[in-house]
Amino acid sequence: MNDPLIIDGLHKRYGDLIALQDMTFQVAPGELFGFVGSNGAGKSTTMRIILGVLAADAGRVTLGDRPIDLRTRREIGYMPEERGLYPKMKVGDQLVFLAKLHGLSTSAAEDSMRHWTARLGIDQRVGDDVADLSLGNQQRVQLAAALIHDPRVLVLDEPFSGLDPVAVDVMSDVLKEKAAEGIPVIFSSHQLDLVQRLCDRVGIVSRGQMRALGRVDDLRARDGVTLEVAGPDVTTRWADGLPGVLGADYDIERRTAALRIDPDQVDDQTILATALRAGPVHRFARSTPSLTELFREVVA
Repeated sequence: MNDPLIIDGLHKRYGDLIALQDMTFQVAPGELFGFVGSNGAGKSTTMRIILGVLAADAGRVTLGDRPIDLRTRREIGYMPEERGLYPKMKVGDQLVFLAKLHGLSTSAAEDSMRHWTARLGIDQRVGDDVADLSLGNQQRVQLAAALIHDPRVLVLDEPFSGLDPVAVDVMSDVLKEKAAEGIPVIFSSHQLDLVQRLCDRVGIVSRGQMRALGRVDDLRARDGVTLEVAGPDVTTRWADGLPGVLGADYDIERRTAALRIDPDQVDDQTILATALRAGPVHRFARSTPSLTELFREVVA
């Protein structure tokens, strides 16, 4: 069983700039964790501290109860946001070289290189210089470099950047497969619809602090669920005072009522029966805010 990745109370300051303040969360084995925030929010700083590229002013990072040292660092697959590849080196040679740096034998490194280049659809480019590849294919090589040594943790900074939809699907499948193997996977992305679709949990970071943390569905529903009812005469304000209705926004022109409800306290059938007494119902549907809408609210 793999260990959880634990980030505990990280602080980082650059002069007067506070880059991180009490950054605390963990990524469980087998979990896909989305780490999202605006540019400069502290995501890359956190990831670099996880890898030991940067030192925190306070706090710690552990794999289970083991601190991150040279040995544990070799168990992490890291994909930086900036290209970390040698542009004038052949794709295959580069991946074999990186695998050997992580302790693989030459034959094991070559086997791993062939496996991951085929899995990521770049097996026809192993003899090309990285500089001759498209940005999307360079990104695939970058992911292969993070996976080449069979890591026990994946830390990926903007892995979907520059990918076309087919490559996004390939990348998504690989991350889900690694999580299914019991590996903790953390990745940052500005593609929040993708994070919402892929991730078990998400952390929203702003100004170096964790502003929201939890399961995606729980965070989306934390301020209530919206129930839209169209048709009944809204001038009667028919939903006011109903149990579990936290608020109602009536649109007279469209004859709709957007009800903010507590899903654990509300009775849909009571609401529907009340609405029908005010007129025919043409639409009756629940919705929750998207992760993008939640992100805007939290960051604002």
